Amino acid sequence: MIRSFIFSDGKLVGQDLELEALRLVRADRGLVLWVDLENPTPEETKSILDGVFQFHPLAIEDCVAPDSLPKVEDYEDYLFIVTHAVDFTRTEKFNTTELDVFLGREFLVTYHVQPLRSVSTLADRTLKAVGPGPRGPDRIAHALMDLIIDNYGPVLDELRGELEEIEEHVLARESAHEALVGELLHVRGDFNRLRAIVRPQRDVIDRLARGDSKLIRPKLLPYFRDLRDNLVRLEETSASYHERLLMAFDIYLNKAAFESNAGIKFLTALTAISLPVTIVGGWYGMNFEHMPELHSPYGYIGAVAFTLIATILMVMYLKKKKWF
Repeated sequence: MIRSFIFSDGKLVGQDLELEALRLVRADRGLVLWVDLENPTPEETKSILDGVFQFHPLAIEDCVAPDSLPKVEDYEDYLFIVTHAVDFTRTEKFNTTELDVFLGREFLVTYHVQPLRSVSTLADRTLKAVGPGPRGPDRIAHALMDLIIDNYGPVLDELRGELEEIEEHVLARESAHEALVGELLHVRGDFNRLRAIVRPQRDVIDRLARGDSKLIRPKLLPYFRDLRDNLVRLEETSASYHERLLMAFDIYLNKAAFESNAGIKFLTALTAISLPVTIVGGWYGMNFEHMPELHSPYGYIGAVAFTLIATILMVMYLKKKKWF
């Protein structure tokens, strides 16, 4: 699907133009053009990215190939920016979608395979706007990246909720160990993926905020710096949550080791308690011919008394040592 918006002096003057009309608007230097490609066909990709805008083949290849890291490349006449949007879905849970942006002096082209909430929200705002609209493609790019970064918040909140549940399970007296380990590894993977996306994306925004490119007007640099600061805060928050997750994992390991040691101590205590019975029974179970105790009328009573007294003393000793 291809959507297009045409602005003149901050006003929306056209939308969803045909291919030939897009070529004419592209040639008009007084108009600002935003073209969004959502899950386009190979023919649509070639006709727009190559036919209308003549983008570099390597940039077009990066659009078609998925899972590129966030980055920004300067092609003199335009910037090619790769960003990632995040969201939680019921099916895949933690999901990332690549968004490729071509930012020129008078155009902005966005390319993505999956529907993006940030793009649809900005398109709806553009259609419903009653005041002045964007007077430059850099303003549209900022609004789009601002929405993408805002959508990181709910994802981080969801991960925090899962982290708190894990901490409660770790501190609970009884917990399903196998399920807890699986959840720990799952949430840890989500945090690692989030940090792996936020860190390079922060570098991308930082490059835009420094004003290295003439395609970003100086008056918009403070806005891009604000986006960079938001990403820094997100990264720091994610890092702190990750540290809490590691602490919870350490507590779980220590708890599991303590429970294992407690079981071993209990079994050892049972063995120690049965030790007098074992010794006496083993002694009298030997087939010696001359055993004075066997000829004494008090031999059996003495053996039983010795066994009981030794067992009681062993129990008292183990309780003093708090082995059970």
